Amino acid sequence: MTEKSCWEAFFDAHAPIYMENVFTRDTVREVDFLLEELALAPGGSILDVGCGAGRHSVELARRGFAVTGLDLSSGMLAQAAEAAGKAGVAVNWVRADATRFTLPHRYDAAICLCEGSFGLLGAADDPVDQPLSILSNISRCLKDGATALLTVLNGAAMIRRYTNRDVAEGRFDPSKMTETGEMPPREGMPAVAVRERSFVPTELSLLCRLAGLSVRSVWGGTAGNWGRRPIDLDEMEIMVVARKAAEPQGGGPARQGGG
Repeated sequence: MTEKSCWEAFFDAHAPIYMENVFTRDTVREVDFLLEELALAPGGSILDVGCGAGRHSVELARRGFAVTGLDLSSGMLAQAAEAAGKAGVAVNWVRADATRFTLPHRYDAAICLCEGSFGLLGAADDPVDQPLSILSNISRCLKDGATALLTVLNGAAMIRRYTNRDVAEGRFDPSKMTETGEMPPREGMPAVAVRERSFVPTELSLLCRLAGLSVRSVWGGTAGNWGRRPIDLDEMEIMVVARKAAEPQGGGPARQGGG
């Protein structure tokens, strides 16, 4: 990690105001929902990939779970560590690229929420290899039968938002389901060029299968409106709940990402 990626630069600068975003205000209810879905025994271990400022990690630790929060941005991890200190809880914070990480332990569950790394592409990232690498790394870190829960950008909404002119002018690439643009990390700062990837449920099922995960449910997953409900075509996010398949003897998931 010698030179910052676009997303690392963006989130390092955005970190001090991250918790001012509207979508961060429903943490307690989101964690209630997570714990219903993950069905963990008290004190279970959870991996939070793309943990950001740690709002879910800290709340899960507050409820007695052993949490590891992993993120690329040192600025976001600094905010997360400060939040954990204020809450009086211990979380294992790890700075790493979600496409290239290994951890020594296997977890009872994993989460990757609010596009926490999944589909946040660098300029040179392949739109299939990047999410598959993240899923494969998550799968490798899970115990057999453990659950992974992710929220990702909704491909249907992205398609409906753009026009043929947007395609011609390079803002949206339907062949890769990516949008490209610029965003300032906070007011008064220069914009950062960013690239995001959205997904449809069928490809999410296939990507999970390739990573050794079996999709159990696909729901609407927009922050602030989580529930066991059908996807709204115009909503921002999809929720995927998947289970780690038992590994065959002598091998792991069909494809491993990172190293």
